[in-house]
Amino acid sequence: MPKVDIHPEAQSELDAAIAWYENEWIGLGLEFLDEVDRSIHLISETPDIWRNYDGIPCARRLNVHRFPYYIAYRHLNSLIQIVAIAHHHRKPGYWKNRINE
Repeated sequence: MPKVDIHPEAQSELDAAIAWYENEWIGLGLEFLDEVDRSIHLISETPDIWRNYDGIPCARRLNVHRFPYYIAYRHLNSLIQIVAIAHHHRKPGYWKNRINE
């Protein structure tokens, strides 16, 4: 299984979303984290089956179950780089500059 690396800005997005959900309903932030963890596990098991991100050929995305978020990532041989944990209503592709970092 490839190593998973989470971009620092993606980690910040995750932390902010967890805090927001936890503020809305106690325990909901942890449920969100569980779904993100489950999604990352799916990505690491089968990184090439999830759809390409429109307009960014080296990036793929997987929607997080139950929540309006997706995980944007790229698969580099033995590495999965998570570049964004993005809300569906955020500007599409705002994170694409992270791919070259």
